[in-house]
Amino acid sequence: MPIRFVTEAVMLAVYGNLLVPEEPVEFLVPSSTIADLYEYLEDPEPIVADLDPEELRNTIKRLIEFFELPFFAKQIQNALLVPWRKTAALPLAEKVTVSVINTVEDAEYGEEFNEIDTELMLAAAREKALLLTDQFELVDRILEQGIPVVVVDIEDFEYAVESKLHSHLDSE
Repeated sequence: MPIRFVTEAVMLAVYGNLLVPEEPVEFLVPSSTIADLYEYLEDPEPIVADLDPEELRNTIKRLIEFFELPFFAKQIQNALLVPWRKTAALPLAEKVTVSVINTVEDAEYGEEFNEIDTELMLAAAREKALLLTDQFELVDRILEQGIPVVVVDIEDFEYAVESKLHSHLDSE
């Protein structure tokens, strides 16, 4: 069974190491974060300060093309018909699949968290998956608020995969 992480679509473009894990991984991506990919392409500001902006934009374009492949686009459209429906696991790399979830932000965590963060947390809790992020502030706020999800900083991705950190989620 693959290790499951909830994360934003842009993370798959920014962090290439996510696509070459040692063990099978499934990324659960809120559909709203796919829409964000188009915004990143249009924004003239660099997305990540220490990465080549043109190379990153090309990676984002390839990820958008992946989601726009007719079969995958049809799966995503079907998922968008019902709240919390998700696609089948779509093959992205040798040991990596992606499922798109039609998340619903319901302000459950108040104004402490923005819409995307709330969707990520709700999806992680609902799917019993690890929440993968590169936002230190988000990790701190999740811990401070006692949100019932297991959050993994991007720097700890390989460790989470190697140690099968997710295995305790299955027994809850």
